[in-house]
Amino acid sequence: MNAEELTITNNEFSRQFETTIENQLVTIEYAQQERKIFLTKVLMPEALKEKGYLDLFIEAVLESIKEGNSRVMPTSPEVAKFIRKNRRKYKDLLPVGINI
Repeated sequence: MNAEELTITNNEFSRQFETTIENQLVTIEYAQQERKIFLTKVLMPEALKEKGYLDLFIEAVLESIKEGNSRVMPTSPEVAKFIRKNRRKYKDLLPVGINI
């Protein structure tokens, strides 16, 4: 499976990005201010993380956000770590002056 195969849903009522992996709901909670999306909390069962789904899910969410022309503030440690590892690909999503 790759990130393009995940269907990401923006549940605006619950303020979270969602998808289903192996029949389990996984989410990234967010808060939105102006044109910035603060990715605050990743909820994914440990078993799915161990199978390598965490990076795929974060990548799919970031690609979804990229299409909406918003900036990302990664306040979740998992998202910040992913962006650090993939700095070249996602640095344009960070607000001006923000380094992680």
